[in-house]
Amino acid sequence: MFNLILFGAPGSGKGTQSQKIAEKYNLKHLSTGDLLRHEISTETALGKEAKEFIDKGLLVPDAVVIGMISKAIESNKTVRGFLFDGFPRTEAQAEALDKLLKLYDSTINLVVALEVSEDELVQRLLLRGKTSGRSDDANEEIIRERIKEYRKKTAVVAQYYETNGIVKSVAGEGSVDNIFDNISQTINEELEVAS
Repeated sequence: MFNLILFGAPGSGKGTQSQKIAEKYNLKHLSTGDLLRHEISTETALGKEAKEFIDKGLLVPDAVVIGMISKAIESNKTVRGFLFDGFPRTEAQAEALDKLLKLYDSTINLVVALEVSEDELVQRLLLRGKTSGRSDDANEEIIRERIKEYRKKTAVVAQYYETNGIVKSVAGEGSVDNIFDNISQTINEELEVAS
C-alpha cells in the first residue's frame, strides 16, 4: 500500500491536485473537507456541529474527523493506497492515523507540502468565495484566521513526519499543470525508492 498526505493551507490547491494525483496513481482520495461537506449538506448531527466550528474559522475537533477517516479506511481495504487531503491537521490526528494504518500493516510513505504565500492564499479564497457559497471563503479576516490556525497547528504535524524524512516541499504557485508535474516528480522519486 502506498499512502500519501497532501499538505497545504486553505486555498493552496489541494483539492485540484488531489484529484489529479488520485487518478494518475490510482489512490483512494480521502478529503476531510468532502466528508465534512457531505455531513453538513445532509444535516446530520455531526454536520451541524462541524458547521459551527467552520463558520468561525476554527478546525473541527479531532475525534469527529478521526472517526470519519477510520470508517473510510475500513470500507476501502482493497485499494492501492490512500491520498489524505486536509488530514492530519494536528499531531494527535497524525498519531491516530499511524495507529489506524498500522492495523492494516501500512504506513505513510510521503508527505507533499504545497508552499503558497499568504497573500496568494487570501486572493484565491476570496475568489473561490464568490462562486462556492462557502461563508468561510467570503471574509478576509476569517480567511487570515484560518491560515494562521492552519500554520500554528500543522507546523507541528510537519515536524512529526520530518523525523521520518518523508516531507517534501513543492511550490504551489504557477499553473495547475506545472504544479502537478512537480508533485508527480516527487511521487515518482519516492515510488522508485520504495520499489
